[in-house]
Amino acid sequence: MTTRRSFSARLTWALALLLLAYGVFVAMLGRQVAAEHERESLQRLSYGLAQHIVGHWPEIAAPTREQADVAAREALLNMLMVVNPAVQVYVLDADGRVQAYVGDPALVREHQVDLVPVRRFLAGAPLPLRGTDPMGSGEPRIFSAAMFPVRAGDTRPPGYLYVVLDGRAREQVESQVTHDRIWQGAAWAAGLGLLATLALGGFALRRLTLPLHRLARRLRDYSLTTRPADATETGTASTQPVSGDEVQAIGAAFESMTQRLELQTTREREQAAAHRETMASVAHDLRTPLTALHGHLEALAGSTGDDPTSRQRVLQTALAQSNKVRRLSQQLFELAALQSSDQVLQRERFRLDELVTDAVQKFDAPGSPPSVTLGGEPPGRLELNGDLQLIERAVTNLIDNALRHAPSARPVRVSLDRDGTNARIVVEDAGPGLPLELAQRLEQGRSLRDPPARRAGGGIGGLGLAIAQRVAQLHGGTLHLLPAPQGGTRLCLALPLAG
Repeated sequence: MTTRRSFSARLTWALALLLLAYGVFVAMLGRQVAAEHERESLQRLSYGLAQHIVGHWPEIAAPTREQADVAAREALLNMLMVVNPAVQVYVLDADGRVQAYVGDPALVREHQVDLVPVRRFLAGAPLPLRGTDPMGSGEPRIFSAAMFPVRAGDTRPPGYLYVVLDGRAREQVESQVTHDRIWQGAAWAAGLGLLATLALGGFALRRLTLPLHRLARRLRDYSLTTRPADATETGTASTQPVSGDEVQAIGAAFESMTQRLELQTTREREQAAAHRETMASVAHDLRTPLTALHGHLEALAGSTGDDPTSRQRVLQTALAQSNKVRRLSQQLFELAALQSSDQVLQRERFRLDELVTDAVQKFDAPGSPPSVTLGGEPPGRLELNGDLQLIERAVTNLIDNALRHAPSARPVRVSLDRDGTNARIVVEDAGPGLPLELAQRLEQGRSLRDPPARRAGGGIGGLGLAIAQRVAQLHGGTLHLLPAPQGGTRLCLALPLAG
C-alpha cells in the first residue's frame, strides 16, 4: 500500500503549482504588455517619419515622373534599410490602394489598405494604432502615415505615404532574441519562486498544521492501545492507518472510534439483556430449591409426633435442597470473582499429579464402589506454577459435573498425562453428553460465562464448566472437548507445565 503525503506537504505542492501557473501567466501577460508598450513607444518615436519623408522627398509622390521617382525611391530605400531594415514604405492612392512599394513590388500581396486607422492616425487618435500589412501576414501592424500635399494641376485627390514600422524582419529578430530572453527569465523566476515556496511555504505550513499532526498522532496511539481488545472480543481487526496524511488519519481514527463506540454500545445492550436473563435464571434456580426447602421445613415443624424415620427423611431432603442453594450461590460468587479484570493469581509451584490424585480421592465413599477412578499410565512428577486452589476447584467442578449430569453404573474416569509442555487432565463419563450450546461453544473456543448457558427447562447451566474454562484461561490453558467414540463426554483441561 502506497504512503500518501501529509496534508502540509500536499498543500505546499499545491501552492507551488499555483505559484508556477501564476508565474507563467504573469510572464505571458508581461510579455504581451512589454510588446504593446514597445510598439507604442516605437510608434510615438516614429510618429512623424512619414511626414518627414513626404517633406524631404517630394518626388516620391509624383508617379508621372518615372525616372525621378525610381531614383528617389532607391535613395530612400537605401537610407531606410541602413537606418531600420524592418521599415516598409508604401505609396497609397486616395482610396487606399497600393500604388508603389519602396522595394520589391512582388512582395506586396495585400493591395488594399484600410484607411480608417490611417485617418485616425492623422487625426491624432491615441496610440498605439494598427493598420493593414500589405505583405499579407494577416497581423495588424503599427505604422506612420502622411497625406501627400495637393499639387497644382492634380485632377485626383492626393494619396498617402504609408510606412509599416514593425515588418517581418523585426518580427523574426524579436522571436529569436526577445522571446528567448523573456521565457528564460520567466523560467528562472518561476524556478526560484517554486524553490522559495517549497522552503518557506513548507516551513510555514508545517508550523500551521502542527496541531493536526499532534491530534492525528494522539488518535493513532489511542487506536493502537484500544484495538487489540476490540479485535479479540468482536472478532474484527481494523487496519492501522498507514497514510502520512494527518487529515485522513484523523478521519480514519474517527471512523474507527465510531465503529468501536457502536460495537461497545451493542455489546453493552446485549450484556444488559443477558444480565436480565441471568438474574431471571438465577431467581428461577434459587426459587425451586428454596420453595422445596421451605415446604420440607414446614413439614418438619409440623411432624413433632410422627415417626422419627419420616422426620429424618424430610430432614435429609431439606438438607439436599439447602446444599443446592449453597452450591449455586458459591458457583455464582466464584464465577463473578473470576470474571473480574482485577483477578490476581496466587501463584506457587506444586505437583499437579498429587493434586489430581487428592481430588479423585475426595469423591470416594467408604464401603461403596468407587464413583471416580484414576486411570491411565502414571505420568510421573508434573509440576505446575499457578494458583493451587483455583486449579483444584476447576478439577473438582469437572468431576462433580460428570457425577451429577451423567449418572451411570460406570464410574467417572479421570486421567493425567503429559503432552509436550502441557499437562492434560481428561474427565470422561458415560452420560448423554453435553447440551448442544455448551458443546458448540467449547468446540469454537467461545466463552461459557458470557452469557451463561440456558437450560431447556429454565435456569442457567454450565457454571461449573464456565469456572473451569476461566481458570484454564487465567493460567494460559484451555478447556475443550475430546472425541467420545463410545458416547458420553470427554473434557480435557490443558495447562502449561512449569519450565
